[in-house]
Amino acid sequence: MPKSDIHPTWSKDTPVLWDGKPLCFVGSTKKELQVDIWLANHPFYTKSQVVVDSEGRVERFMKKYGLNSTDN
Repeated sequence: MPKSDIHPTWSKDTPVLWDGKPLCFVGSTKKELQVDIWLANHPFYTKSQVVVDSEGRVERFMKKYGLNSTDN
C-alpha cells in the first residue's frame, strides 16, 4: 500500500510572473513562478545579443606557451 500525503499538491493554474506581471499560467507544485528572462526580453530573440569575439584565441594560446605557429 503506497504512503498517503507524501506528494506535493498540484495546481493547474500557477501564474508565471515577470516583473510582477503574469505572463501565462502553467501546472506546478509551487504557488507562483518568478522568471527573469522570457521570450520578449531574451537577447537572442530581441536581436540585442552580444557576439563574443573569440578571434585570437589560438594566438593567445601560442603566446602563453611560447610556441610559434610554424612549430610542429
